[in-house]
Amino acid sequence: MHEGDGYFGERAAATYDESLADMFRPEAVEPAVDMLADLAGRGSALEFGVGTGRIALPLAERGVSVHGIDMSRAMVNRLRAKPGGAAIGVTIGDFATTRVAGAFDVAYLVFNTINNLTTQDAQVACFGNAADHLKPGGCFVIEVGVPALRLLPPGQKAVPFHISPTRWAFDTYDVATQAMSSNYVTIVDGRAEYESIPFRYVWPAELDLMARLAGLRLRDRWEGWTRAPFTSESSRHVSVWEKPAD
Repeated sequence: MHEGDGYFGERAAATYDESLADMFRPEAVEPAVDMLADLAGRGSALEFGVGTGRIALPLAERGVSVHGIDMSRAMVNRLRAKPGGAAIGVTIGDFATTRVAGAFDVAYLVFNTINNLTTQDAQVACFGNAADHLKPGGCFVIEVGVPALRLLPPGQKAVPFHISPTRWAFDTYDVATQAMSSNYVTIVDGRAEYESIPFRYVWPAELDLMARLAGLRLRDRWEGWTRAPFTSESSRHVSVWEKPAD
């Protein structure tokens, strides 16, 4: 990961909720919280990359004891300022390696956050860290997109995903290394500002192997939080791996 708050410092945190307003709508949040609450029961949950609390806060309102790990103090400060935010325990650190006290019924990573770990080693370590935090029978849940390589014609490495009069955004892919980046060009006061954030894309089967290395086994895979079937046409998946009860 990155030093300090990395790519999610004060500037990003100040506008994060507003820039992703669609992800904060009830139809985006409630199905995720429903599934995670079902998995946790009246127990406990650990969120890797808790951010400003989009999922942690409503999950805590369901009676689940939620703890989070995040590198960005700026994002966590936004969480703390929200109603109920002070009750969410947060440990500052890299969620691939940071340990917290206790064992949890469910650990989870949402909204492509596994891709913020930009090496395979870090992603493997993340699965190991999740497994170490789970109670026997507990589950690790990841929501992540399926790499959009089918959209790349020969010789092209960029896929646009937003075009407006004041903003252009596109992902780039390196199929040799699985490195990718999200790139943004924004017009502010008549001037263009450019930002690029690195990621590492990962395939469902690769995640399953990481899970096996951590002693977890695939329990369910859906296209999204509403539990629609995952197919070859799905652009994302929500996967659940279980730690054996024995």
